[in-house]
Amino acid sequence: MRYKYLVIVLPVLIFLSFSAGAQSAVKKTTDQLGRSITVPDNPQRIVSLAPSITEIIYALGQEHRLAGVSRFSDFPPEAAKLPKVGSFVRLDLERIVALKPDLCIAVKDGNPRAVVERLESLQVPVYVVNPRNLDSMMEAVIEIGALLNAGKKAKSLVQDMRYRIQRVAFLVAKLSSRPRVFYQVGISPIVSAGSDTFIHELILLAGGENLAQGPAKYPRFSREQVLALSPEVFIITSMARGEVFEGVKKEWSRWTSIPAVRDQRIFLVDSNLFDRQTPRLLDGLELLVRLIHPEIFEEEQ
Repeated sequence: MRYKYLVIVLPVLIFLSFSAGAQSAVKKTTDQLGRSITVPDNPQRIVSLAPSITEIIYALGQEHRLAGVSRFSDFPPEAAKLPKVGSFVRLDLERIVALKPDLCIAVKDGNPRAVVERLESLQVPVYVVNPRNLDSMMEAVIEIGALLNAGKKAKSLVQDMRYRIQRVAFLVAKLSSRPRVFYQVGISPIVSAGSDTFIHELILLAGGENLAQGPAKYPRFSREQVLALSPEVFIITSMARGEVFEGVKKEWSRWTSIPAVRDQRIFLVDSNLFDRQTPRLLDGLELLVRLIHPEIFEEEQ
């Protein structure tokens, strides 16, 4: 009789458990594109479709949820060990689906719209963020935190970022000059960052004048144009590394007519601190302040 009782009751318990779970398993939300989507209430298998998303998930302490990440997801170093699903501009749909994600998180600027739409047609929810400046980047952190039930940690991260921005603003407010900054993001051709970029925002916050400001997002320059701009601070960043990276600095260093070269204010910086819309942008901002206005910190010593 004992076994018969279990056979009768167990399916009922399973059914009740499933029914209760089904009612709370999903929730409606709106992503940064204004799309209304249904996402898991507690996602367990997330595929990050951009290195910036991977970094944010780690910053939130939710890396245990990651089933896969895009290529070049290399920070923190442990992220490089996770299964890859292609680069964020060339995603491998088959690899993504094979990982059986219950949620993908994408970025508008870079991830192919066709892949996002195909995933959704396969019943894989895709939450899209669209960080355009520091404020919307911090909003993305809050929203991803809410998705992963890490709201408290997200708010703490954003609170710290806002404090660091305010501290920089306080330091820069004391200054009377804004050095002319040329920020090189491409080696060949020479490319800089225009007004509608994170880099422009960071340069302004750090107390500099962006010599590439203007309507073009990533304008191209000839060597002669850069020489004519006469930058006082020259910052070089590129995805290229090693000898190529050092070679660009060496080439510019020949032009001693540039104030930045003459005064030894030509610098190489880690592109990941400026290219990825993550909390590490604040590290990039603080580095820029030190490079553009070293006198602030000399006075503090």
